[in-house]
Amino acid sequence: MTQIKSLFATRLYHAKLNAIDAAELENSCLVIADDDEAGQEWCEAQGYPGYTSYASLTDLPWRFPIFADLVKALDAHVAEFAKELEFDLGDKALKLEDIWINILPPGGIHTSHIHPHSVISGTTYVAMPDGASALKLEDPRLPMMMAAPPRKKQAREELRQFIYVKPEVGDVLLWESWLRHEVPMNMAEEDERISVSFNYNWG
Repeated sequence: MTQIKSLFATRLYHAKLNAIDAAELENSCLVIADDDEAGQEWCEAQGYPGYTSYASLTDLPWRFPIFADLVKALDAHVAEFAKELEFDLGDKALKLEDIWINILPPGGIHTSHIHPHSVISGTTYVAMPDGASALKLEDPRLPMMMAAPPRKKQAREELRQFIYVKPEVGDVLLWESWLRHEVPMNMAEEDERISVSFNYNWG
């Protein structure tokens, strides 16, 4: 009898934050971006489109209460995802390592990358105007598929080499930090795509 199994699953967690006021979070992101001269200078020096607080601010939950509330909500989602992944964490929980704002203008992209030295990474979505780019996830086996033919356009989702996830405002996506991902070009005509990303580590 022939058996075909799916092995080595890559899990993606997709849920609603619920408890967070999206309008207040968006306003806080914009205020911080406007005040963060160091972050603006870093973005300009690095040729980073738009704004990110990744290289400049490490204390967002201290600066604005809405970010402290956000971290509490994220802690619960990450704990739930860790159970789904069947991690053996022992007596050490996964803890927030860093959290940062991303503001991507029309035409901006965020190229393919991973998050080294973390366990779970993710993003929650604050503003997603019409035309805002989805999150593009890459099959982690892709570098080993040197001689493989392309997949059919209508291949089952678990067999595709790239998956595009179109989140809505208030959604949170979580994945293991080794999963390569990118944000394709923001095709919105005028408005910015705003998100908050984060890493959790263990130990």
